Amino acid sequence: MIAHRFLLALLLSAPALASPETDRWDQRKAAVTITRDDFGIPHIKGKTDADAVFGMIHAQAEDDFHRVETNFINAMGRLAETEGEAAIWRDLRMKLFIDPAELQADYKRAPGWLKSLCVAWADALNHYLATNPQVKPRVITRFEPWMALSFSEGSIGGDIESINLAQLEAFYTGQPAKLSAIDLGSERPEPSGSNGFALAPSRSTSGDALLLINPHTSFYFRSEAKVESGQGLDAYGASTWGQFFVYQGFNRHVGWMHTSSGVDNIDEFALTVEQRGGKPHYLYGTDWRPLVEKTIAIPFKAADGSLQSRRFTTWRSHQGPVIRSENGKWIAIALMHRPVPALEQSFLRTKTRDLASYMRVAARRANSSNATLFASAKGEIAYLHPQFVPVRDNRFDWSKPVDGADPATDWQGEHSLEELPSVANPKSGFVFNTNNWPWTAAGPDSPPQAAFPRYMDKAGENPRGPNALRLLSGDRKFDLTSLLTAAYDPFLQGFADTIPGVVKAWDALPAGDALKTRLAAPAATLKAWDFRTGEASVATSLAMVWGDEMIKRHGAAARSAETGLTVYLASSKISDAERLAALDTAVTRLTADFGKWDTPWGEINRFQRLTGNVHQTYDDAQPSTPIGFASGTWGSLASFGSKPRDGTRRWYGDYGNSFVAVVRFGKDGPEARAVHAGGINSNPASPHFRDQAERYRTHDFRPVYFTDAQLQGHTERTYRPGE
Repeated sequence: MIAHRFLLALLLSAPALASPETDRWDQRKAAVTITRDDFGIPHIKGKTDADAVFGMIHAQAEDDFHRVETNFINAMGRLAETEGEAAIWRDLRMKLFIDPAELQADYKRAPGWLKSLCVAWADALNHYLATNPQVKPRVITRFEPWMALSFSEGSIGGDIESINLAQLEAFYTGQPAKLSAIDLGSERPEPSGSNGFALAPSRSTSGDALLLINPHTSFYFRSEAKVESGQGLDAYGASTWGQFFVYQGFNRHVGWMHTSSGVDNIDEFALTVEQRGGKPHYLYGTDWRPLVEKTIAIPFKAADGSLQSRRFTTWRSHQGPVIRSENGKWIAIALMHRPVPALEQSFLRTKTRDLASYMRVAARRANSSNATLFASAKGEIAYLHPQFVPVRDNRFDWSKPVDGADPATDWQGEHSLEELPSVANPKSGFVFNTNNWPWTAAGPDSPPQAAFPRYMDKAGENPRGPNALRLLSGDRKFDLTSLLTAAYDPFLQGFADTIPGVVKAWDALPAGDALKTRLAAPAATLKAWDFRTGEASVATSLAMVWGDEMIKRHGAAARSAETGLTVYLASSKISDAERLAALDTAVTRLTADFGKWDTPWGEINRFQRLTGNVHQTYDDAQPSTPIGFASGTWGSLASFGSKPRDGTRRWYGDYGNSFVAVVRFGKDGPEARAVHAGGINSNPASPHFRDQAERYRTHDFRPVYFTDAQLQGHTERTYRPGE
């Protein structure tokens, strides 16, 4: 690593030792400018798309190289090389699908225009490292163009990450699975996903289409930038660190917001396996087929710092790799893996001009996990279902492993775009998605559930969905301000469904009962609550700690019953005594942690950013910012996933609203406002490390400078990469 970095630095400092690579760097730098606005957000201009990619990725590396590198360490299954033996199973999971040799072959077959972008991507990172020798990569000391294909779409967690690590480890070690509290359901992470709203001109005070971009991710998961080229690229928005396309954002003509979908397009197949001739075979029809054997080596950093390796013999049927065993069967998994079309689709959609051109790009059908909320300057709006959906026999329950021996369970091609439950330009004037089913996406004009196979959705409804539908239904007209107000509506549907049962249980206690006396004031607070969260709300504090207790006690049962959490907690399966016992514990916890049970939510629920590390630490003794919104688990549209951290009493958030924007597609170009959790830069010494924290708290969105005229007077500096 040291020798390579030294050579690059030498090449840069000695013109006589110029190389084709350094010549390219010089040409790119001359063709690119980066302008930082007064929030530190880069505005990149390049002569070509490849020049713009060079500038975009260079700016990302300047702001947070560690996250850029980490994303590709993880995407290529190399995390154990820096994090040690505990990361082996995550790496094995990735390497069941990601093979460098296969990616290099894919890259060779890729179209020339895409290769040029990948070369620019690698050049930007290698140039950054060469000109910043103080930055020490953890694993990747040189980036190659083909590596860009390992992380080709910007979802929170790719399809591969749906594979359970504990069960994967159990299969390949022969040991019992060590399921976590999250696996069992007794702990619930903040729901992954997002909110997206699109409003037609008929629902806008200006007569223009409006778009809400509201991803729910881990904080600091994405960068933010304006990227422009002389070849028609002109996009603004959020990009997952290290990726050279705007994942959620807009250009002059169209906007796109992706939400994690509940489409069922990842399938598991239960294999009947026998040893034949010393090798495992699986039954398919009446034939016994040999499982394909592949040895995968996982390098890892040992405790003494040396690099060691473990080797695994993995198996694959025609459906896909084997990932676990269950009830005596081996379970193989099938999912989409199309690196080149996925990267093509991710980039090309940022240059589309209307719904028709967006759909021509979508015809690659390489988006498997994301629904899309779309709006355009032509006044078009749409809810678009994920484009990759295999055709299957609807007799089977695809939410569970199907019989891999039955040929009828094979995938039978793919659904065309016309066969998906999408909706464009509905009479209702709105479309939305909150990671819920598509059957309410446009109110009365939504796709009819009965017209589609069951596997088109397995998510069902969630507590955010009814609230969004309530806010958007009717004929109310919105502008950017009122759209923001709707996006931060404080109503918590999950508690509206579950807290009345607690109050009813308290009411049913006999007069003079000790528990009734002890819980009288808390019960009265909940009884008077309008189920709206806020910094001053005591009821929110009570409900959140009560909900935390209910998840610990009943979350696993809800998971086993395959029932939505709030539906289960509101059901007759929970006794009055169990509801009140959780409330009693909540009161005790609040009193012990904060000195009184009636502590306002803002004193508990906090935003804090102390370091630029991927894994944050928290400290009650350090400054933090009160946050009034709550967890999406309970229906908060503005999601803030918080909990007590190691050594803290307060609850600190690390997941939920991150980059959020609202956009109006006017005749003279887009008007937008946005906010980014904390700030754009990961360096605590940067003025942009947490300069947006108060705006994040109060929903005081900053203006987006999309055009040169809007940017004028709001710049900090303009420079070329490496200057």
